[in-house]
Amino acid sequence: MPVHKVARTYVESLVLPCANSSLLGFALLMGFLAINFSLAEETTLEQRPWLDKSASPDERVSSLLSQMTLEEKVGQLNQSNGISGQATGNTKNLVADSALYQLISKGQIGSILNEVDRAIVNELQRVAVQESRLGIPLIFGRDVIHGFRTIFPIPLGQAATWNPELVTAACRTAAREARSKGIQWTFAPMVDISRDPRWGRIAESFGEDPYLASALSIASVEGYQGDDLSNSDSLAACVKHFAGYGAAEGGRDYNTTMISPSAMRNVYLPPFKAAVDAGVATLMCGFHDVNGIPMSVNKYWLNDVLRGEWDFRGFVVSDWDSIFETIEHGVSKDEQTAALAAARAGVNMEMNSPCYRNHLAELVSNGQLSESTLDDLVKPILRIKFRLGLFDQPYSEPNSERLLLTKNNLELAQKVARQSIILLKNEDGTLPIKKSQIKELAVIGPLADSKRDQLGTWIPDGKEADSQTPLAAIRATAKLHGTEVLFVPGLEDDFDRSTERFAEAVTVAERADLVILIVGERANISGEARSRAILDLPGAQNELISAISEVGKPLVLIVQAGRPLTIGKQVEQVNALLYSLHAGTMAGPALADLLWGVESPSGKTPVTFPKSVGQVPLYYNHVNSGRPPRPYEYEKDKTVDDSINVELGYNSNYIDVGPYPQFPFGFGLSYTAFSYGEVELSAAKLRDGETLAVRAPVTNSGEVAADEIVQLYIRDLVGSLTRPVLELKGFRRVRLAPGETSIVEFALPVSDLAFYNNDEERLIEPGEFEIFVGGSSLAPKVGKIEIVK
Repeated sequence: MPVHKVARTYVESLVLPCANSSLLGFALLMGFLAINFSLAEETTLEQRPWLDKSASPDERVSSLLSQMTLEEKVGQLNQSNGISGQATGNTKNLVADSALYQLISKGQIGSILNEVDRAIVNELQRVAVQESRLGIPLIFGRDVIHGFRTIFPIPLGQAATWNPELVTAACRTAAREARSKGIQWTFAPMVDISRDPRWGRIAESFGEDPYLASALSIASVEGYQGDDLSNSDSLAACVKHFAGYGAAEGGRDYNTTMISPSAMRNVYLPPFKAAVDAGVATLMCGFHDVNGIPMSVNKYWLNDVLRGEWDFRGFVVSDWDSIFETIEHGVSKDEQTAALAAARAGVNMEMNSPCYRNHLAELVSNGQLSESTLDDLVKPILRIKFRLGLFDQPYSEPNSERLLLTKNNLELAQKVARQSIILLKNEDGTLPIKKSQIKELAVIGPLADSKRDQLGTWIPDGKEADSQTPLAAIRATAKLHGTEVLFVPGLEDDFDRSTERFAEAVTVAERADLVILIVGERANISGEARSRAILDLPGAQNELISAISEVGKPLVLIVQAGRPLTIGKQVEQVNALLYSLHAGTMAGPALADLLWGVESPSGKTPVTFPKSVGQVPLYYNHVNSGRPPRPYEYEKDKTVDDSINVELGYNSNYIDVGPYPQFPFGFGLSYTAFSYGEVELSAAKLRDGETLAVRAPVTNSGEVAADEIVQLYIRDLVGSLTRPVLELKGFRRVRLAPGETSIVEFALPVSDLAFYNNDEERLIEPGEFEIFVGGSSLAPKVGKIEIVK
């Protein structure tokens, strides 16, 4: 019997008896080692030269591609869903009985998604490597959006940290956990600029600002991919959704977008370009259309710009069924025309739907699609598989559980959560809790002990049992200080509209020295297909806040949510407000740290918080109209006044609510105060190619050590297009002890002052620019420069 058949028999002898035992992983590993050994004995480099590790990835790709049939090339462009949920029992029989078996064994599948049973992953991979003609391995993909088993804050929460290094660390941890379970590819980061909190997927975004989103886009890619994709703790990243998806009309998911060329270039594309420049392996196109052309068939953006202009060498995957859905869009007649349009546009891999599988070979055979175009689609997929090391080590090893939820992982998750939480109000120093003054502490609210909801959206591998809730953490900390915790939920859940439990909640509040009220929106009403037309707290939570506020005890409101909510009137009823953007597994300990002052809050809003849904879209970097409203004054404009006022004049106002936000972009309070000294600019006039140095003295003028996020903004006063009233151009996180001063320095190249016009020309125009430095987008003007020819 040939060696490889002996090895296979050995695998079967181990797997069959162990299918339902803890020995399965060990058995599979030993069997796969035997197979790998047998292959090394039987397969020579002359037979399969693409296995030569000394050759470059491009050389290996060319060698393999030259041996592939038309059907095998098409096969690499197809991605199918996994089979874990279909049955239980013997792994090998499960695979052999699946429809995937025949497709994989014939080389007609290039990727599997949503398969995290390591035994099944390895068995499917064995079929691809051992039973297909050329042995091309599969790439296994999964939505690892903000953690795998250790869940970090949602991406919008990570953006609230304004800490790229911390985001990199979180993504690195997620990659390590996911790769240990056989996953090699994540569909993250999502870098869609979002200015509309009605859109559920704002939770997955890094907010409204291109500069901040670009910095975090790079941080995420570097975290997921590391230095080498073939490392056992690296994932291929997939930046999504190219491009402009966050501009969906009405904030409704999957909806159409109308985006001018200048807005696409200046606002929506920068985070994608940053990811490409950082070496992102893959990219996903969006469900939506841009100016009438669905992105899945948009040749201009996918081919001309992404590959031609930006020289992107990774591959593009469609979103789920999005090629097929161009039929519903009304731009494709049927599957065949959809497949042809997507292939010509440059979509390398089709997720889930079968348009490519059913029609590409025929399209090549009848001459409608050239084989060289098909080859160009296949090459990047093979290149990424070589870079991932799948030809050299296709299988996942056991012992993954030791890499999940480690002490270090949980400590990092707590740190990220702590920095993501935003202090939005702190009247008369209500927080941190004064240990000596609080003997009885009331905790009220439907989300105080809701393990699932603090994890947020898109956590397919997270476990609610792992969550450490605010109630549990508050109890643990209070016990250390001799404080009694009194808890009543007040409402059954966040959707509950009954006020029956209010009396009990009021009684507990009356007894306590301080009340912590924890409300918000549950996890499953933010994220994909979770757009909301009303942004108020759901259920009777507003009524609960009112009832508790009337007791008159110091009241701390904690909001856990996946988006900004319209809570202006509720803010006026409480003494302090902490906003937690679904902060993940360690949300509870992170909140407890902030409540008791173990750390000072440092989170800043990554997106503007509106007062009313009628103000949306509302964002800080808007352009002026010819009749702007009066200048924004936060202290004056933070109050919600919804009375009708028809005496505002003929300006860009609403007559029933002010035009300004509840909380502006980049805003967040601290337990200390920061003061800014005189800012120094290195020059008054600069030319293209030169760099402005900005030096800002920042002092901690309070009594506790804390982090400040120093922000640099500019305003282009006159341009050939209307220019934003403010643009973020830099930020620095600095930690200062009480009384300490630090000189925070920024380097602002003149090239960063360029913008694109509607002819998609990048311009650096002479003229005056104002410079602003401070702790939010409310930063004062500190000087002016002039760009000269």
